[in-house]
Amino acid sequence: MSAATTQAQDLLDFIDASPSPWHAIATLKQRLASLNFTHLEETACWPLQPGGRYYVVRDDSSIIIFVLGSRSLTDTGFKIVGAHTDSPGLRLKPNAAGIAENWIRLNVDIYGSPILATFTDRDLSLAGRISHKNHQGGVTTCLVRFDQALLRLPNLPIHLNRTVNDDGLKLQKHSELPLLLAAAVEKQLPALYFAELLQRHFGIKAETLLSWDLNVYDTQKGVFWGGQQEFIADSQLDNLASCHAGLSALLECSVLAPEATLVCAFFDHEEVGSESAKGADSNFLPDVLSTIAEATDAGKQAYQQMRARSFFISADMAHAYQPNFPLAFDENHKVVVNNGVVIKTHAGQRYSSESVSSALFANWCQYAEVPYQYYAHRCDMPCGSTIGPITAAKLGIRSVDVGSPLWAMHSIRESAGVWDHHYLIRVLKTFFTCRH
Repeated sequence: MSAATTQAQDLLDFIDASPSPWHAIATLKQRLASLNFTHLEETACWPLQPGGRYYVVRDDSSIIIFVLGSRSLTDTGFKIVGAHTDSPGLRLKPNAAGIAENWIRLNVDIYGSPILATFTDRDLSLAGRISHKNHQGGVTTCLVRFDQALLRLPNLPIHLNRTVNDDGLKLQKHSELPLLLAAAVEKQLPALYFAELLQRHFGIKAETLLSWDLNVYDTQKGVFWGGQQEFIADSQLDNLASCHAGLSALLECSVLAPEATLVCAFFDHEEVGSESAKGADSNFLPDVLSTIAEATDAGKQAYQQMRARSFFISADMAHAYQPNFPLAFDENHKVVVNNGVVIKTHAGQRYSSESVSSALFANWCQYAEVPYQYYAHRCDMPCGSTIGPITAAKLGIRSVDVGSPLWAMHSIRESAGVWDHHYLIRVLKTFFTCRH
């Protein structure tokens, strides 16, 4: 297998082990523990050592990983790669189970902006975390995952929806999204049925159940596809692919005793605006960076110098050109799958890139011998955003928005290129190690 294929397979394995943001952090923690990274608690003092490898987690779904460099932070600043752990989709409501006619259904909330039609006729299940009362009378939280197909959202037959191929599938968000779970028997209480289901699978007694964060996910595993198996398809490529690329680059650089302090910051809640206690718009990253600065006996002015010398790469997926829909794209910015990492620009600052940060990233691509492309949105269409502008504004750090090309962003089944993922890892490694 080529290095690119090996990395792509590792990405698919990472995604398939991470059907929710909480599972993504658990998977990251497993990889970090095997490489002697130390878990730091926000409630404790941090005895940081030169060359040390550390990570800190907030509320089980955001993580900041860092490796202390050999040179002074006032000389090098922080080298930061940011991404997000969440993906658009469906989340279970608190009082989810209900009966319609003779069917037990689970009611869901819409998280972010998924392409809802792609959730129909899929082998769906649930994963996330559950909070329950423990034997001491306190609250315990645990990860849960139904591995088997558990739920379904069946389409109407075309005979009952004759215009679906002309008008597209449109789902009424409140009444047509509840997921089918089981056929109800006489006098069966749906909430008790679901609680007993959780108890049977995970040993959590129904009477101790308090609350949950449960994510609807597709049980189909990731695959390679294409005439030369040069593409991959999976759920959550947006944006677990960027988390995987950032982590892969950091882990490879961490064994080289880097000169600069390297940071990966992966946040939850990007898809709903980042405004939360653990999102990119929180104090999580500023607090961690200032704590690292204080541990090196730096004063306030030195911390400002560190930030001024720092650089932030916001890594998030980019819209790949789809030849069936040419009018959806700017004709001069057609990003092609497997043709290189994408530098994303927007005059309205929906992306944080500007000419200097874009030039610096392009220069790192050239050092890494990695092809790169530029993406700009059509002027007559609203543009999405990333954690880049938020983080740049909070920290005053120069930033660029980049990512790998992606087809069907926010579908339950997205596609990307094997080589693009390899290219992104290579350029992030160059960013972490290059003095230029």
